Amino acid sequence: MTTSNTPTSDTPGPGDAPRPTAVDPAVREELARLRDSIDNIDAAVVHMLAERFKATQQVGHLKARHHLPPADPAREARQIERLRTLAENAKLDPAFAEKFLTFIIAEVIRHHERIAEDTAAPTGH
Repeated sequence: MTTSNTPTSDTPGPGDAPRPTAVDPAVREELARLRDSIDNIDAAVVHMLAERFKATQQVGHLKARHHLPPADPAREARQIERLRTLAENAKLDPAFAEKFLTFIIAEVIRHHERIAEDTAAPTGH
């Protein structure tokens, strides 16, 4: 006689994960619609960030050519405050918005530092 570990009833045993229940097709359709919207928004965010970084690269080159520092703490503080206000008005957590912008600013400064180093490096001809 052989034994099986397969339960014979629909009731999960101790330690078993709950079995998924059948989901109403209308719920699946709504979930798919919402996820499609999220995917579209994510794509737009990526494209907007790409455009933003194209502009900040140009700023980095301008700063490097004119020997300006990679960071501008006063502007960064103004931008963070501006974004916090925009976030509040949009019903978005301003702390989250600040963390997001702070991350972007750090990346921009890193790019500007690299551009400045590359601009200052002597060319070997």
